[in-house]
Order: sequence, then structure tokens, then C-alpha cells
Amino acid sequence: MEEQFKSYRVWDLPTRIFHWVNVVCVLCMIAIGTTILNAGALGVHTEGKILLKTIHVYVGYVFAANLAIRLVWALFGNRFARFGSFLPIGKDYMKKLFAYGTAEKTGTPQQYLGHNPRGRLAVSVLFAALITMAITGLVLAGTDIYFPPFGSTFQEWVAASGVNPADVAPYVKDNLDPDAYKEMRAFRKPFIQTHVWTYYALMGLIVLHIGAVIYTEIKAGGGIISAMFSGKKVLPQAPEDEKDND
Repeated sequence: MEEQFKSYRVWDLPTRIFHWVNVVCVLCMIAIGTTILNAGALGVHTEGKILLKTIHVYVGYVFAANLAIRLVWALFGNRFARFGSFLPIGKDYMKKLFAYGTAEKTGTPQQYLGHNPRGRLAVSVLFAALITMAITGLVLAGTDIYFPPFGSTFQEWVAASGVNPADVAPYVKDNLDPDAYKEMRAFRKPFIQTHVWTYYALMGLIVLHIGAVIYTEIKAGGGIISAMFSGKKVLPQAPEDEKDND
């Protein structure tokens, strides 16, 4: 039987914009973050570290704002952009996950317009990592270089008696209360540890994500990559999530 290809509109414009802005931001932050982590070995001086952290934070603001907009859009976007389409939830989710794996083993992969059941698991883990990076990053921006939204709070915390908190500057310790600064750094420790470990996890997840997209494109087709540019998928058979919407 000859395959009848049909074009479907899937990803709306805000979802596509989020995806590519997120890609650029994450790659930039990984590059800068890797440089910061290896600043000593690379011979980066104090002023250089402050500059790198400042750039890292500004990119982080764009990243966090883009992520926040995407999460709000998951309430208002088209059905493929919403939480129910990319989170592993719903009464039939486990059934769909099992059916997807079974179909793949038999050489007749199921087609999906949105994320397939296995992809929904991966996307959920990715979003969890991105949210963790955003939250911990905003806290660290305040502890390291005293940037908003929490920077002024940390400046007040560590400023020595009689010192204007606004005069507290990165890597300058002669106007700090030593005990308060020590307490602040102790408070900071779990955030930096979580941020760094999530950074390593995110790099692994990115590799897995790219590999899974390529694998699914080869095995099932559908134009997964091109769809994130055009918003459309072209499939040779009725997609499972279109059947659900009938």
C-alpha cells in the first residue's frame, strides 16, 4: 500500500521561539560556565572572572525569562504546547508508553504529532534541569556578584557595621563582616553544588536529546528537526495523538 503523506501544523510560533532562544542561551552559558569553572587553570584574573560572571548572569536572565514565558505558555498555547502534551501524565500514559515501545520492537513505529510517550519523559527531565538551573542561578547571581533579584539582600547580610550595603562589591572583603560573610557562603554552598551538578547533568541530557531526536527521525521520520523551524510535520500515517483528538 502506497504511503499517503499529510502535513500537520504542530508547533506554534511561541514554542519554536522558546526552543531556539533556549538552545542559544544554554550553549552560551555552558561555554561561559566551563570557562569560569576552569578559570584558575586558564589564568583568568579577578577582573576577568567578574566580567565572565556578569555576562553569564545577563545571559541567565534571558534564559530564565524565556523559560518562565514557556511555562506560562503551557497554559495558553495550542494543544501541543500545553503541559498535558509534554508531561508524562494522564490516565492512559503508561498504556501509551508500553504500546509505543512494543510498536518500535515490531518495526512499525507509531507516529506522533507532539512528543511521543518516551519523548515526554525526556522533556520532563530536561525541564526539571532547566528550572533547577534557573532558580539556583538567580540565587548565585546574588551571592557572587550581588546582582538582582537577591543581590541587595546578600549585600545587607554581609556588610560590616556602618558600611553602606550598596558599597559591597564582588571580591572585595575589607568592608565585610567576616562572620556574616562566612554564614552567607555556607548558605550559598548547596546552591552552587546543585548548580554545578545540574550543569554536568544537563550536558549529558543535551547529548541524549540530540541522539534521541536523530534516532527517532531515522526510525519513524516525521521531520522532527524541520518541524521546530516550520512548525509542521509531514507524516505517512495517521498520528496517534490525532486519533486521540478525533
